[in-house]
Amino acid sequence: GATRDTHWLNLDALNMSFTGQSLQRAWHLVDASNQTVGRLATTIAPLLKGKHKPTYRPNGDCGDYVVIVNAEKVHFSGKKWQDKLYRWHTGYPGGLKQRTASEMLQRKPTDILKKAILGMISRNNLRHKYIENRLKIYVGPDHPHPSQLPINETTPLQNHPRKRTGDYHFGLND
Repeated sequence: GATRDTHWLNLDALNMSFTGQSLQRAWHLVDASNQTVGRLATTIAPLLKGKHKPTYRPNGDCGDYVVIVNAEKVHFSGKKWQDKLYRWHTGYPGGLKQRTASEMLQRKPTDILKKAILGMISRNNLRHKYIENRLKIYVGPDHPHPSQLPINETTPLQNHPRKRTGDYHFGLND
């Protein structure tokens, strides 16, 4: 058979792997007060996967650490506090349980954000072994990671227009 001329194909560029010090993990501090749960989760999930980095690989562990404070002050739109249900099964016959979002806020306020963020990441070994461990969610403004994070600096989140706060920007005026 004829052999193909592949001298122009740089296989090292296709099979990049970043290990050791070339893989740098940043720490992001996010204040969840008055943030909509789904919109906040869509900005945090790519940070955990590392999609914002030029060294991103779908099969590699290259994401950052994310510390979320004030998890009990999140916001749902519409009637989701009463209508949204969190369901799980205990493993026993007839063990299907459910709670509304307002009940979850009283019992486990960190689980509302955790379920929303991890629900946006595919369920595989990369998520279970690495990504879930880098998500740190805390109730209140205090957290045990002051040495990893810059002092009084939160990760700026993209502003979303909200009708009730009047934060619309139509691009007409600067």
